[in-house]
Amino acid sequence: MNQVPKIIQWIDIGDRRKALITTCILTALTIGLGVYLSQPKVFQSDSLLSYQQQMVNAGRMLPDDNSKLKDIVSTLTQIVTSRSSLEKIINDEKLFEKERKQLPMEDVIEEMRSQISIEPSKNGDTFRVVYTGSDPVKVVRVANALAARFIEENLKYREERASETSAYTEEELEMAKKMLDGKEAVMRDYKLKFYNEMPDQRETNMSRLIALQTHNQSRQESTQNLERTRALLRDQVATRRELLEIKESSLVAVASDSSRVLSKKQKKEQLLAELQALELRYKEQHPKIVSLKNKIVKLEQSSEDESEGELATTQAADNPEERGDKTLMDLQLQIKDIDYSIEKILKEKEEVEVLIKQYEGWVAAAPIREAEWSALTREYAELKRHYDFLVGQNLQAGSALNLERKQRGSQFKIEDTAQQPVKPVKPDFLKIMGVALLLGCGAGVAGALFLQKMDTSFRFPEELETAFPFEVLCTIPHLPLKPEIDRQRIKTVIGIVIFSTWTLAIAAALVIFWKQGRIIV
Repeated sequence: MNQVPKIIQWIDIGDRRKALITTCILTALTIGLGVYLSQPKVFQSDSLLSYQQQMVNAGRMLPDDNSKLKDIVSTLTQIVTSRSSLEKIINDEKLFEKERKQLPMEDVIEEMRSQISIEPSKNGDTFRVVYTGSDPVKVVRVANALAARFIEENLKYREERASETSAYTEEELEMAKKMLDGKEAVMRDYKLKFYNEMPDQRETNMSRLIALQTHNQSRQESTQNLERTRALLRDQVATRRELLEIKESSLVAVASDSSRVLSKKQKKEQLLAELQALELRYKEQHPKIVSLKNKIVKLEQSSEDESEGELATTQAADNPEERGDKTLMDLQLQIKDIDYSIEKILKEKEEVEVLIKQYEGWVAAAPIREAEWSALTREYAELKRHYDFLVGQNLQAGSALNLERKQRGSQFKIEDTAQQPVKPVKPDFLKIMGVALLLGCGAGVAGALFLQKMDTSFRFPEELETAFPFEVLCTIPHLPLKPEIDRQRIKTVIGIVIFSTWTLAIAAALVIFWKQGRIIV
């Protein structure tokens, strides 16, 4: 005979063990309902916040410059979930009243901190502030309070950072200014002390030194010319005195000798000496100089003849004493003028030589001053660059602080306020009852299979043929007696009543608890 299909065997097992399977299912559902009702309901409410970037750019000194949203949210989360912040919310919303009587405040705060979660979005500058609790009314209030706390702490945090940054830059700027002022004072004193030895004065000093040397050389030449003129005049004075001595012996001899001495050449030399002496005292346009030049020109143009010599002799003979005295006095006066001029030139030369030595010293010291000045200016340049940088940073920090005080910087905005939750997130009724149903079915099937394994009776002819080496020719069905049929009916009715009552009780409990709000689907 053919083997019995598996499906028929499973149906047979299910029919014989239906009471066990039903009992396991109802028991599991009852236990699942009890578990659901015994667990406290946990409600969850969340508020959606967005991060709005500032519209006004106050520079690079803003608190969120180059910061990502997750970094800002992470920082603010630490602030919002701090002890002081959560303790204030607990007191304001009257949370954990029983726990506060039994546990330390640190444990209560840790418990509340575990009920708060921050969920940043994957895309966009948004995140959710989520709070879970047993009271839906308090849950929504706490969620909104946490969202408001984020906004408040963000504004406070940004303003504090902007204020600290501004104060820091002001302190650094003040220190840099003191250092810069001190360095400028040192440079100013150094430049005032060694102004003429500075490198930028070197060309001027060289030009002045060359001019002084040229002037000194010209004064030297002028001194030599005056000395030659003075020597010539002294010779003329000596000659004149000799003539005066001869005059004492004879006026006629004086006139004759004077005419011979004062020949054309001697007169010209005398006039030239007088002209040179007058040029040292007066300008070229002076009347005496012009007159003397005219005499020299006339003397050169006139011819030398005897009549002029006789006339000169006659004039000298007419008034020889007056002519000799006046000439001698003029010569002596010219010598005095030349002596004065030479003395003046020598004094001027001494002054010029002092200036030359001074300028030479300045020029020689220029390389040393250049090295010293380079060291000073190099440090000053770094200080000035640092000071200018701090000035810009301080201006930016001030602008950022003003921006934060007017609340025009980057800030959080509540896009969706928290709403009162209707359905708890824990426990999940459908999930618990579904798991209970699966466990009940699994337990019933496992029990039925176990009992089937322990049962050694044969239910199908094929099983008998498999177990023994003979063929089953026919099967006789079980024919129960009337008492057996009655007992079986009673058992069936009792089972149906029990299971129906149990099922109705579970259904009634579900309806009652659902109406009471203890079951929320």
